Amino acid sequence: MQNDYATITEGFAVDYPMAQPSSVKLVLFNKELFEKLELNWTEKETVSYLSGSSCVGGISASALAYSGHQFGHFNPTLGDGRAHYLGTTQGKDIFDLQLKGSGATPFSRGGDGLCALGPAVREFVMSQAIQSLGVKTTECLSVITTGNDVYRQGYVPGAVVCRVASSHIRVGSFQYLALQQEKSGMERLLELAIKRHYPQIQSQGDDRVCDFLKHVCNTQISLIIDWLRVGFIHGVMNTDNCLVSGETIDFGPCAMLEAFDFNAVFSSIDKQGRYAFGQQPNIAHWNCARLAESLMLIMEDDEEQALAKLTDVLNDFSKYFNEAYHIMWAQKLGLPDWRDSDNELLSELLVLMKNHQLDYTNTFAALTSLAINKEGLFTLPAGLNEWLVKWKKRISEFDAAEVATLMSKANPAIVPRNELVEKVIEEFYEKGHSPLLNKWLPLLKNPYDYQEYDLVFTARHSKPETYQTFCGT
Repeated sequence: MQNDYATITEGFAVDYPMAQPSSVKLVLFNKELFEKLELNWTEKETVSYLSGSSCVGGISASALAYSGHQFGHFNPTLGDGRAHYLGTTQGKDIFDLQLKGSGATPFSRGGDGLCALGPAVREFVMSQAIQSLGVKTTECLSVITTGNDVYRQGYVPGAVVCRVASSHIRVGSFQYLALQQEKSGMERLLELAIKRHYPQIQSQGDDRVCDFLKHVCNTQISLIIDWLRVGFIHGVMNTDNCLVSGETIDFGPCAMLEAFDFNAVFSSIDKQGRYAFGQQPNIAHWNCARLAESLMLIMEDDEEQALAKLTDVLNDFSKYFNEAYHIMWAQKLGLPDWRDSDNELLSELLVLMKNHQLDYTNTFAALTSLAINKEGLFTLPAGLNEWLVKWKKRISEFDAAEVATLMSKANPAIVPRNELVEKVIEEFYEKGHSPLLNKWLPLLKNPYDYQEYDLVFTARHSKPETYQTFCGT
């Protein structure tokens, strides 16, 4: 393990001691991820490091600085207010390890820096489920209870999460350095980001900066397309929650779309719907524009020329997104070839789904089950009968096996249902473990396996209109 951020610039990675737990218990552990990390730790060392009881290999735990636009409003100094970076692995694949809920840091702004058990469990479940759905994401290695209660509308058990990311370099990291006018620091951060994520970039000077922005835009497009494909609503797409690697980070206020609606919002603090399901592509573009503004600091050309180059990159975002967007819907509908007339077929389906409040996952799973000749697995409502005739006629133009393959890879049969996530959290609070999760997690790890499921795993939320998610830990 080593600290890859200490040399970016002074104050970028601030060494700070972690809160010491009184009695630790490992309650959730991702063994497959642990093996992938190639960490040769004993069981005792593992619990000690992942609970914040001790630092790894003599490396001081540190909090990373970053700025961020929160719901469109710029905050110059955010940083890790409840997290500590432990270090970066040096195995075949390189990952950052970070503890969340490990105590106050210089960026806590009066908060206690701790994490309740419920949000820790949510991060573990959601990150595993999202990764299994084929979406790029940070992962959760462990959840450890600390033996210390935290106050969150009453006292609840505290916990520490170990988050694993290919890096913790955010759009907000570049914004912070731009605000400091820290040109050398930004050049070092750019090189670290390229080394970690885009080593194929071989250009130099301004072209190198523009190529980096182009790659970040493309990974954001891929990420958002996958969110839309599976019905994931992030809920808090601030620039400080936007990783340049294109990985999903921060599962606090996230939710899964059930009744189809592009305007669906579940986050309790998103009063204006800024981060609604259908707004996520626009926000990703907006976040990339904030990255471009920051990168102006290290462009060599004069301001007008530099701005023109970066703007050219940003202007391509919509074109590439729209291409990927059509491909996504084509795959979900089983169409190897997309025609202009298919826009009408899709629009008609989405209107019917919105008007009838049809479940997003189950509707496409039902279509997929028809395509793979397992039509008894999911039931399509009668309201789609007329549309179904048009769709069947359209897919009849293609090889049935190709249609089935496209749809079965694009449309999950099972997703991390909002109500079930809450029930799992309740069980952890009540029992310290979750019998429901023991049955559910193996299914979530194989979401494209079309089989007979117990209705509890595929039913939509019983009271969706009252469901809310919350940001804080």
